[in-house]
Amino acid sequence: MATQQPSPALHAPASSRPYAKARPGYGKRTASGRQHPPRTDDFALLPERERYIAGYVDRLPDGAAMDIKSLAKSLPLYGQMAVSSALRALGVAGHLRRVRCLAGEGEQVRWVSRTYWSRAARDNEWWDTFLTAEGGHSTPEAAPAPAPPGAEATVTAPASPLRATTPPGSPPLAPPASAPASLAVPAQRASTPGAAASSAYLVLARLGRRDARLALSAADCRALEPLAADWFARGVDADYLTRALTAGLPAQVGSPVGFVRRRLTDKVPPYATDGPAHATTVAPKGHLLAECTECGRPGPPEALPDGLCRPCRTTPPEAPAAPPVERDVHALVGQLRALTRLP
Repeated sequence: MATQQPSPALHAPASSRPYAKARPGYGKRTASGRQHPPRTDDFALLPERERYIAGYVDRLPDGAAMDIKSLAKSLPLYGQMAVSSALRALGVAGHLRRVRCLAGEGEQVRWVSRTYWSRAARDNEWWDTFLTAEGGHSTPEAAPAPAPPGAEATVTAPASPLRATTPPGSPPLAPPASAPASLAVPAQRASTPGAAASSAYLVLARLGRRDARLALSAADCRALEPLAADWFARGVDADYLTRALTAGLPAQVGSPVGFVRRRLTDKVPPYATDGPAHATTVAPKGHLLAECTECGRPGPPEALPDGLCRPCRTTPPEAPAAPPVERDVHALVGQLRALTRLP
């Protein structure tokens, strides 16, 4: 009688974990639809930790939460510090950029934070062109209707990122695809940028002429422009804003941009009697600012190469703490006893 050879048992599917869904307007966004299908060697050149987290993020759908706490809860191997460092490394590698843009409709327009993700590694020029184009043609999103009572708030998470790791001997990662024709580098900007500058930008730019302690760079003015524009939306004029920012200055201002940002935030006036109706027309629809992946500082895309602001690029990473030096406990106790005998 012939012996029947049993077939190997199928592997049980990995248990799916629910991923956190971001609030409407926030979360992950795919940077470009012209990307190759997922492959096992997509992130082969990255270190193990970054490859693991990149494989998980790549499988998240648009709208998934991309904050550090949510990712750390879904990734059992790494905590919040490791996830933060990995996201910074993925930004430098050209896979993601964090931005701040407008979302909503009518009087419900608000600033939201998003993370654009690209499966293929992109250089700074590609990201600058993409974000500039995205800010030019995008419109604020309408918040979707709330889910009915009892609806599930989470959905099935993507497959485990451990499956995306590349075994030894796999072929090297293919070079990144070139930018599509629709994302060609734009023509040189006009030589007179101040001609189309907003009132908020002009007030910030003239602070240095009013008082040298508040001299701001062009990048600082663009980063603070949304905060200053909110003052104009509340009914104040340029003279009021200038006086509020320059009154009672200390003898020395170590960081002009930090000082002005603090005053714009802490001294923001109330809305006038006509209400916040003008708030929706201050910032143009589709206005987009890049955010530093490390500290969250906003700025134009070209001012944050590798997704990092200048202080975060120049600050060296912290060295790991050295192990404690072993001490002779008996000698230490003897020294303490000798000290107690002194008059």
